[in-house]
Amino acid sequence: MSIPDFQTIMLPLLHHIADGKEYSNREITEHLVEHFQLTEEERNKLLPCGRQRLFLNRVAWAKADLKMAGFIHSPKRGISVITERGLEVLKKPPNKIDRKFLKKFPKYSQKINSPRKKDNAISQQTPQEILGNAYQVLRRELSSELLTQIKNSTPAFFEQLVIDVLVAMGYGGSIQDAGKSIGKAGDEGIDGIIKQDRLGLDIIYVQAKKWENPVSRPEIQKFAGALQGKRARKGVFITTSDFRGGAREYCKNIESRIVLVNGEELAGLMIDYGVGVSTGQVYEIRKIDLDYFEEI
Repeated sequence: MSIPDFQTIMLPLLHHIADGKEYSNREITEHLVEHFQLTEEERNKLLPCGRQRLFLNRVAWAKADLKMAGFIHSPKRGISVITERGLEVLKKPPNKIDRKFLKKFPKYSQKINSPRKKDNAISQQTPQEILGNAYQVLRRELSSELLTQIKNSTPAFFEQLVIDVLVAMGYGGSIQDAGKSIGKAGDEGIDGIIKQDRLGLDIIYVQAKKWENPVSRPEIQKFAGALQGKRARKGVFITTSDFRGGAREYCKNIESRIVLVNGEELAGLMIDYGVGVSTGQVYEIRKIDLDYFEEI
């Protein structure tokens, strides 16, 4: 069974606490995991933001809607108890409790602001899922635009871009230090070197290629050979295209540590480390500070 949406969770959740006892969030979640027969992978799947488990988020929103409708209440933090209204509903339970059903109750209708547009795909998602998925769409679009800009840039600009990204990630010490090391004429298959850290305790050799065609295994073998010639252990091969022909598999089976970064990954690093991008708008999502309401 796939992970149920938060509205599908509502009725089984209400049935589980129908005996009027106090149930903790953990007890409710574990029961629902068993009820929906979720696998370990499904119960641990994360939201697009990567900071919360998807199923836990959906359970939380199912409880939130049931609370707004007056079906359950929380006598204390992390505890849920069914109300008289909830018990009344279960006397003649519907086939499903969802937002359409809950809107029949004035207490819920006054609190919820739902869009008039009937988009079933969106209505099944929690607000965090909607925001997270929208963010991923915007990120993919930005990544595509960045890659187009990179490919249209000059070789000199691309070399500087590589420097900026590596320094932003914490390599190379400073822009000045990095600029002295990378972007020089190729030397036995190596475009430049950069410090692994600000103290220069180790050196990373860099190969940067602004190519349209994919980079195949022979090119990586040449780079690996160049590293051996320098008695080097670490290298980064960056390209605006992609890798094919067993290039990545080859890197897993050699003694030298070579990291391959394709165009899409390079654009992603630029977004993550703020290179060539700026912040357009920030939305802060606040939540209640329960510690503030703890009585001394």
